[in-house]
Amino acid sequence: MSCLLKLALKKEESEETQKEVEMALLTLSRMGYCFIERELYLKEIEDIMEYQQKHRNLTRLAYWSVWDFLIHRLLADNSLEEVIVNELHFGREAARELEELTRNVNWNRKKGEEMNKEEANEVLVIRRWIKTLKIYFFCCKLHNEEFIGLFCRIVQIYRAAKDNCRDISNLCMYPLRYAAKNRDVKVEDLLKGGAIDAILEEIQRQTLNEAIVNDCFQFLVNVSRKLKEKNKDEREEEERKALNRKVFEKMEEEGYEDVLTSFHEKFEFLKKKYFYDLSFNISDYFVYV
Repeated sequence: MSCLLKLALKKEESEETQKEVEMALLTLSRMGYCFIERELYLKEIEDIMEYQQKHRNLTRLAYWSVWDFLIHRLLADNSLEEVIVNELHFGREAARELEELTRNVNWNRKKGEEMNKEEANEVLVIRRWIKTLKIYFFCCKLHNEEFIGLFCRIVQIYRAAKDNCRDISNLCMYPLRYAAKNRDVKVEDLLKGGAIDAILEEIQRQTLNEAIVNDCFQFLVNVSRKLKEKNKDEREEEERKALNRKVFEKMEEEGYEDVLTSFHEKFEFLKKKYFYDLSFNISDYFVYV
């Protein structure tokens, strides 16, 4: 650990040094879920990230590697949430990286036309970022307003990739599903970030695999449950009702009720074979005003 961090802390801009730094950070990201005392890495990781945010000296793959290493540590040490979200600004940085990566990919290529090497590398990093976001929303409760921008970027990638890079657009459903399940993520933030629109678009596609059907409905049932939680505070209750109305009208515009009804007969099959926590109760998927 100490040797890898020593390599990763190098600031020289030579090509050889950059390769050493990238390899050290990639190796750190391969450590997975194993528990590591925070005293062994946190100060150095913070130094690497803060320097990157000022000077942008790391490659995109290397910068993702630092975040992936840190997000995996959350599974054993949730006290890192404050550092990750409010000190190192994970929501802002992830959104910025995804925006830059997406900008460098031609998503509208003709059928059969292959990506060049640079684009393929960018898509590789996008795929890794999305998988890291899934882990984050699965295990971390804390979030702030910067995550609205992150939801916007996930939706942007979903829409850009859904015609020619179906595997990427499918991946985007995972972090959105877990974000909706996260108790502290507000429905209003999902709405502002375009996540609800993207889910409603997705379930109306003609070809959907079973896993994506599940992700869409898990997202919607969690949104519905949050909107049913009444508030004792009069002002907050009025805000909840107004938000219910917005989501209800959006679902009505998209013909959500007809879509849900068409899928309902398949719920038993999905529940038995794949997804044991999928609700049979059709009212759980609706928003009421």
